Amino acid sequence: MRFQGISRFGLSVLLAGFVGLGLGACTFYQDASEVAPGPVATVPSYLVGANDSLTIFVWRNPELSTTVPVRPDGRISVPLIEDLQAAGKTPTQLARDIEKVLAQYVQNPIVTVIVTEFVGPFDQQVRVVGEATEPQAIPYRENMTVLDVMIAVGGLTEFAAGNRAVIVRKTNGDKETYRVRLDDLLKDGDVSANAAVLPGDVLIVPQAWF
Repeated sequence: MRFQGISRFGLSVLLAGFVGLGLGACTFYQDASEVAPGPVATVPSYLVGANDSLTIFVWRNPELSTTVPVRPDGRISVPLIEDLQAAGKTPTQLARDIEKVLAQYVQNPIVTVIVTEFVGPFDQQVRVVGEATEPQAIPYRENMTVLDVMIAVGGLTEFAAGNRAVIVRKTNGDKETYRVRLDDLLKDGDVSANAAVLPGDVLIVPQAWF
């Protein structure tokens, strides 16, 4: 999920517009490391997303057991089932749905769904744009922090203004913006600058002004 085909200048303009949308140019943001993550920081159940890889195990029916990808439309196709919605469901919910369909062909089917490659729903992914080494969307993991995100994207580019980075977060339908001190965290080792990341967060790393 790379951001390609956009010039550095064009991306800078885009990010400036994104951060400034509905906000004053001189707005001072609260430091993300000082914000309590709240109860949504813990995701109790994993939801299947497009491009996940699933192993479907049907007890005593090896011919019906298989490993399949979740298509971009969120559906899967398995033996005896041509089209079934998978995205947005927990593995257990999906297993029960498969059992209901297979019950037309198999007596008392017992199905287990195992997620073997994780992507997750789009609205729970953490997106990183701007001056990261590899800007991309990454799956959210429980108790994820900004440091985890930076490791996943390979850190910052030499043009990054790390201490002017912000997290854009939707809370109850409202957009909130928090400052993130990436230079302090990555270059100075200041662990107090680390901050919790929540599902759906967008981390924006602007370009330094020379």
